[in-house]
Amino acid sequence: MTALAEFAMLAHGWRRLLLLVVAGALAGLSAPPVFFLVALFAAMPVLVWALDGAERKRSIRAAILGPAFRIGLAFGFGYFLVALHWVGAAFFVDGGWLLFVMPFAVAGLALLLSVFWGLGTALAHLFWSAGPGRIFALATALTLAELTRGHLFTGFPFDLLGYALTANLEMMQATSLVGVYGLTFVAVLISATPALVWPAAERSLFVRVLPLFAAFGLLAAQIGWGNFRLNETRTEPFEDVVLRIVQPVIPQDVKWQTFAREETITRLLDLSTMRTNSEDQGLDDVTHLIWPEAAIPFFLSNEPELLARIARTLPDNIWLLTGAPRQPYGANGEILPDAKPFNSVLAFNGEGEVVTSYDKTHLVPFGEYLPFGDVLRRFGITQMVEGSEGWAAGVERRLFRLPGSPPILPLVCYEVVFPGSLGAPVAEAGFILVVTNDAWFDGSMGLAQHFHHARVRAVEEGLSLVRAANSGISAIVDPLGRIDAMMAEGMVGAIKGRPAQPIAPTFFAQYRHWPLAGMLILGALVALPGWRRRLKRLD
Repeated sequence: MTALAEFAMLAHGWRRLLLLVVAGALAGLSAPPVFFLVALFAAMPVLVWALDGAERKRSIRAAILGPAFRIGLAFGFGYFLVALHWVGAAFFVDGGWLLFVMPFAVAGLALLLSVFWGLGTALAHLFWSAGPGRIFALATALTLAELTRGHLFTGFPFDLLGYALTANLEMMQATSLVGVYGLTFVAVLISATPALVWPAAERSLFVRVLPLFAAFGLLAAQIGWGNFRLNETRTEPFEDVVLRIVQPVIPQDVKWQTFAREETITRLLDLSTMRTNSEDQGLDDVTHLIWPEAAIPFFLSNEPELLARIARTLPDNIWLLTGAPRQPYGANGEILPDAKPFNSVLAFNGEGEVVTSYDKTHLVPFGEYLPFGDVLRRFGITQMVEGSEGWAAGVERRLFRLPGSPPILPLVCYEVVFPGSLGAPVAEAGFILVVTNDAWFDGSMGLAQHFHHARVRAVEEGLSLVRAANSGISAIVDPLGRIDAMMAEGMVGAIKGRPAQPIAPTFFAQYRHWPLAGMLILGALVALPGWRRRLKRLD
């Protein structure tokens, strides 16, 4: 390890960048669903050692965009290339020339996201020192970088480093205290501790390994507390709520085709009413029937007969909650055909009437809307989700307050991956409903990764999460992250179950990112001597 540390510190040019890309790729194996935490402990010290050897620049501009920035950029590029490689699966849906674009798009996304890490390491290097304070500087700066990545330009908080510490139910419970951003600070801090062991630098073995044992002790405490919380927290189901979640597995290249509309509705209705065993009552005992995102792949006004079929199938005392495109209406109730549609969740009553709706507020860049669309469309570039002009964003989050039903917070697709940003209505919700269509990424680990992100939101908020996915993973998750019912990816069918009632508000639900703010302040204070020494050298 001493040889590796010295090589990382002394390497320059392409050798240093290649080493960091490889180390970052190794760190990417710690992301869900792989959770190879050892890889993070092996990779993060390389980043620290490389920063130890980074040349210090006197000007602010050179300090920000100089060697320390390029070190974080290279490490982040490797990390995101591995953690988000599954994004490339979407290009196989349409195929053709897009397959040529795929590697450039995946690499471009990784490079774009790694800019945040580059800025983070540049910031950390301003506070760099020879002692333990430098890993606090790195933990603070990278957490700030991840916070920025999760919010700037609508945000993209996939695969935050903190998810590496949510590999099992016991570890996951810590998000109820500090959220996944708080675990990001902890993940960087503890995984960087091996950099304090090597090189020896004439220090005693006890002094060198003490931080590493402290890191392992913190991990043990996390698991122990999680086990205690799982054993001591009681959950009770909603006795008057029975859900039936349909997973139809409609292929993405067929989903929006006009010729497939009738077949799609037929499959949805058949799966909704089928009896899987002698005790299955079909829809007779169901209070909420749930279909995934864009399960109805057309405007309701365009297919009145198919809408009538749905109405005839539904029992009187049931709610159908489904994803569907929704046309905007004018002040007088008229349809605005030239306006962009909404990606919505609709609530039908037993008579087939839409009683309320929610319009997705957080659209996916390049997926549901095209940044700089007027310019990019000239080159034939459009967003990936159906609708050549893109989709309109909804105004605000809202609850479904349906008679005889607990309040439901509806979310569409990746709206659920934003920690602490589910909206004010989450405080009054009985459970979270997520409808999604991950068929773009069938056959990749993206489906499992997206599901894990959603599962962590349940633990953070202390609410059950109900997820209906076109091709998986559909599930009912309780407020502790335990899976009560699940249908694996690629399986066609339906699952039934009762969501658990909310538990007492979690620490995170009450205080959001304030504990994280305290952690960042602590990290900055510990790292501050490094900044003072830098100023003295500049004098």
